[in-house]
Amino acid sequence: MAIVYITKYALTTGIIKAEGRISDDMVVYTPKGGGFRQYAHGKDFHFTEEDARSRAKEMRIAKLKSLDRQAKKVSAMKFEIVE
Repeated sequence: MAIVYITKYALTTGIIKAEGRISDDMVVYTPKGGGFRQYAHGKDFHFTEEDARSRAKEMRIAKLKSLDRQAKKVSAMKFEIVE
């Protein structure tokens, strides 16, 4: 068992510190307070707090860019009445 930092849901619930089992490129963990086992793969978990914070910042920047593109698309919409 190892302490890992889960960034899978960083933009909705924050970074989760959990104890989990490492297997290949995956960690299996149970959230605090119980519940079902959960899995995190690849870039979704980290071994250091600094790496987790860095990944969460990358995710935030990507989300803001996506929202900016969506806002531009909606702003450019033109509405026509079709008969």
